[in-house]
Amino acid sequence: MEPLVVTRGLSKTYQMGEVQVEALKDVDLHLEEQELVVVVGPSGSGKSTLLNIIGGMDQPSHGELFYRGQPLHDADQKRLTLFRRHEVGFVFQFYNLMPNLTAYENISLSVQIAKDPLSPDDLLKKIGLSERKNHFPAQLSGGEQQRVALARALAKNPELLLCDEPTGALDYQNSIRILALLKNFCEDYQKTVVIITHNAAITQIANRVFYLRDGRLDRIERNETPLPPERVVW
Repeated sequence: MEPLVVTRGLSKTYQMGEVQVEALKDVDLHLEEQELVVVVGPSGSGKSTLLNIIGGMDQPSHGELFYRGQPLHDADQKRLTLFRRHEVGFVFQFYNLMPNLTAYENISLSVQIAKDPLSPDDLLKKIGLSERKNHFPAQLSGGEQQRVALARALAKNPELLLCDEPTGALDYQNSIRILALLKNFCEDYQKTVVIITHNAAITQIANRVFYLRDGRLDRIERNETPLPPERVVW
């Protein structure tokens, strides 16, 4: 099976005043269809930069990026916008919910721009918030808000789900719940899920783990028997 995503010599340099910062340096990797990948590394290792480039929110300074064999490294903004709209779902650490919309309405935002969306009501049931569907973000706990943010990303039914520290602001129980939802989405809907984190414990649920250090891909490890989230040792 052809990889979903391939990068070759992927590099990113930012100009910070008079200083150039190399965020990524010659990263070669591929993402397989229907796998859950965890990208782990300390702050400043290039995790978020890698996620942003793979998701079409940023472009590399050098190197190549392919999605289903099609080049994205030289794509214009219109093409990248369509790629993000139809192929990619994003989950962030700080939810980014619309404060003046209910949980149901926040999820429905994604449905309006998707080609083959999932049902908001079905997703609310899956995340255990059917009875809270008419609540606004300020009326929800942090864990509940993250579940709504996840459901909003899933509503697009994306082939590629990218998660930036999705458990970083959550306690243990809510972290396990979010990880279980991500793993179930990967397996039940046969999608590719990428989680970036500094928490090495999360690597236990992954099919493969990418270790980043100083902008370089340090190593890749495969888990032959990934653990269910409830068995993760923190």
